[in-house]
Amino acid sequence: MPEAPRPRRRGRTALLIAAAAALGTVAGTCTGFLIQADREPTRLPPLSQPAVKQAKGEVEPLSAAQDRRVKTDGDLRKLLLKKPDGAKKAGAWLGDNDGWMDLAAYADVFEKPGRAFGNLVDEEFRRAAVTGWETGNLSVSIRLIQYRQEEAVEARDAALDGQYWADSKDSTESWVVPGTEDGMAYVHKEPETEPGYLPLYSAEAHAWRGDIAVEVWVYDTKPITKKKIMDLVERQMGRL
Repeated sequence: MPEAPRPRRRGRTALLIAAAAALGTVAGTCTGFLIQADREPTRLPPLSQPAVKQAKGEVEPLSAAQDRRVKTDGDLRKLLLKKPDGAKKAGAWLGDNDGWMDLAAYADVFEKPGRAFGNLVDEEFRRAAVTGWETGNLSVSIRLIQYRQEEAVEARDAALDGQYWADSKDSTESWVVPGTEDGMAYVHKEPETEPGYLPLYSAEAHAWRGDIAVEVWVYDTKPITKKKIMDLVERQMGRL
């Protein structure tokens, strides 16, 4: 199912307003410097706090179990949930990509791929791993989207964008995902219908950990339970 494109990133308008305010402050500060230039410098009082000696010795590095980057800098596909016994690997909708999605493939899942492609470049998309399976009429898709995060916490922003669109749908119930800072799971009560097709119900979850945004999508021809979507996203987050 195509997903809605991300809205404009949150916080940019606030940054512009803050920058304008800062320019006004700088202008006033410059005037103050000009006035002070002709005055004798005033000596500063001595520091009341004694100098702190530098600690000796070396800091012990984190173990592989403690350092998340050891996991997330490796093969992301190994962090995905495994296909359940008896389930069939997802069909053509997942693509023949050996578990990876490049930038173009990921942008193509949005309603406006061209716009999404440009946004993902700006948002420092690094790579994505994907898995999925089918059991009868039920299908599951899970994506791990990793960002470089040199300038912003893009994984968090991506999860919040997914939550924004999920929350905007009618007849939707939502729950916080335990063990996450602000992960959310959603069940959409109203199915999508088209003539000649069975009704299609959906559920989704959006969360993040470190530099990875997590997307879980579930579709079925019958209503999807809270237990189903929560079980999937909780187990997936546990693997991170």
